[in-house]
Amino acid sequence: MKTLLLSAPILCLAFLAILFLQSGLDKVFNYKGNKEWLSSHFAKSPLKNTVALMMPLITLLEVSAGICSAVGIVFILIGEGIQIAMIGAQLATLSILALFFGQRIAQDYAGAATLTTYFIICIMTIYLLRA
Repeated sequence: MKTLLLSAPILCLAFLAILFLQSGLDKVFNYKGNKEWLSSHFAKSPLKNTVALMMPLITLLEVSAGICSAVGIVFILIGEGIQIAMIGAQLATLSILALFFGQRIAQDYAGAATLTTYFIICIMTIYLLRA
């Protein structure tokens, strides 16, 4: 059990659970502030009129990724398989791709570059779960 708890897939899922639960729940509890920031961030981009649609979608995607990653850890530890964990990692990857797309469209290249590390961790998690 101790070895499993410290295994690479479990640690990667824990990282994703923390990352996406914090980010998603921050959007839930500070919706107005996040929406204002995104509106100003995308003000000069083709996405300027889509913030009202993007906010709930990315929030749902992030919270779902975090929950599935956390629940996936529990399921792996109790021997119920990797399906939920895999869904969490895949949702996390989709979240990062959506955020990356937005950063590139907004021409925030530094912001987009920082997402690359998260993307690698997401892909690595999917790979480790399949191994």
